[in-house]
Amino acid sequence: MRTILYIFIGGGFGSVMRFLISNYTEKLFNIKSFPFGTFTVNILGCFIIGVASAYFLKVDNYLKFLLITGFCGGFTTFSTFSAENYSLWQNGNYFTLAFYILSSVILGLFAVFAGFQMIKP
Repeated sequence: MRTILYIFIGGGFGSVMRFLISNYTEKLFNIKSFPFGTFTVNILGCFIIGVASAYFLKVDNYLKFLLITGFCGGFTTFSTFSAENYSLWQNGNYFTLAFYILSSVILGLFAVFAGFQMIKP
């Protein structure tokens, strides 16, 4: 139960931080042709999950659920996607790595398109 609580708290905090940082970045750059807010959050999330994962390989405690699963999960799922791809690359799973990247991007784009089409009047 403690694990679920840590994930819950971290996820909520990550989601709020994503909103605040994304909005601030969009206002700061004020360029409509590139999603600087999402880009900033995703890259920052990748950095955070990299640091947290590296740290928690050495130290195993409940804070990994707060920071990695909770915070990074709420902050951005792109960080998890990138960390998983890094793991595949480290383990030499190059075919799976390529398939995962391509299928995630292509299917993700298709899912957005399909969602728009379903709602479209």
